[in-house]
Amino acid sequence: MSNKLAVLAAAILLAGCATQPGARPRSGSSTASAKSDRVAEPWTGDPFPSTYRAYPGVPTLITNVTIYDGEGGRIDGGSVLFADGKIAALGRSVAAPAGAAVIDGTGKWVTPGVIDVHSHLGVYASPSVKALSDGNEMTNPTTPEVWAEHSVWPQDPGFSRALANGGVTTLQILPGSGNLMGGRSVVLKNVYARTTQGMKFPGAPYGFKMACGENPKRVYGGKGRAPSTRMGNIAVDRATWQQAVEYKRRWDKYEKDGGDPPGRDLGMDTLAGVIDGKILVHNHCYRADEMANVIDMAKEFGYHVTAFHHAVEAYKVADLLKANDVCGVVWADWYGFKMEAYDGIPENLAILQKTGTCAMIHSDDENGIQRLNQEVAKAQAAGRRAGIVIPDEIAWEWLSFNPAKALGISDRTGSLKPGKMADVVLWNGNPLSVYTRPDKVWIDGALLYDAHDPKRRPVSDFELGQPGEGDVK
Repeated sequence: MSNKLAVLAAAILLAGCATQPGARPRSGSSTASAKSDRVAEPWTGDPFPSTYRAYPGVPTLITNVTIYDGEGGRIDGGSVLFADGKIAALGRSVAAPAGAAVIDGTGKWVTPGVIDVHSHLGVYASPSVKALSDGNEMTNPTTPEVWAEHSVWPQDPGFSRALANGGVTTLQILPGSGNLMGGRSVVLKNVYARTTQGMKFPGAPYGFKMACGENPKRVYGGKGRAPSTRMGNIAVDRATWQQAVEYKRRWDKYEKDGGDPPGRDLGMDTLAGVIDGKILVHNHCYRADEMANVIDMAKEFGYHVTAFHHAVEAYKVADLLKANDVCGVVWADWYGFKMEAYDGIPENLAILQKTGTCAMIHSDDENGIQRLNQEVAKAQAAGRRAGIVIPDEIAWEWLSFNPAKALGISDRTGSLKPGKMADVVLWNGNPLSVYTRPDKVWIDGALLYDAHDPKRRPVSDFELGQPGEGDVK
């Protein structure tokens, strides 16, 4: 064989060994490098990645304010400095770097931005018309394959109301509770963008909405199909989780042994991600006995419940929630509007705090999200009347740090710690007073609302040119 032929033969041999686009994964008997060529577990990726970019800001120092840092700390007569989108320093005395904007906040308060862990803004957008009702895919009792972000309308005027009136800087958008398994949630920064991806909190874990109780059994029982009872709810859940366990087992086997990858199922992707701990369960559940049932079901199938939402009877099982590291997400005094919500008490949140349970407020409402600070004040006052005294700076954890923990983002936001996102609210008085409103709101250090500057009021593209409908520019 001539040298030229030998080189050609070698090239053909090497080409035959190369991995071609679309080639099937190698078998388990292939070389050690074969595993890297396999299809990755489908629940680990994000085909709709965040494109969020912070708005521009300037270094800012706020002086002479009362500070609640979000993790139980309080500084009277303090200062907060942020720059490059991050909290830089806070304390009794902080020097202003050259070129920084300095705001004298005498008589005012500074807190981390409010985080609402339960919102339907964007999926039940304003104006509230059927055409914008996209929060409940009530065509099957389990729809883990749907993602709330594909219903979110980024131009919902409710986002700006939550920012300007409530100081909300981050929120989780959940699909509704008509289904046992409603689908994936999405965590957003409260900024306007052309797309939902432009609002998407970078790197925030996905959530998974589940519901127990009256809603799913009413919706599907009314259609003459399962579930129509609470035992039917659990039975459908368990059967679906069993499918997910088997689905994940097939993927785990493929990861270990190779061969042909299992067939893709979008709903099972979500459930396998929950079992894998990468997707966080947010479970709508009112009654104490049902929360206990769900905790046991989670243990049976190997997943963890991050939080029970609307948990009006959480006070009855506070020890159980704490022992199982489950957060209680509640209203201050919204209960009694249906049978499973009958036995609520206004001391609920304070009792959860006293027992050491991760606890927080939530809205589930386009108007309630604008006054979550007042809801916390009500819950705090109810606790005091019952002899549970919770300082203001501790109560603020219910509005920022604890919600951040439940969303898996407390390492980046939720408190005023150096290095965290500069999501900051300057209030024009004590934020636990009904007379107080946001004076200024920053997200990632960018000033997005200023009560004294109408040009700073965020207006959605939908509202532009409609001065009487929200456009004040």
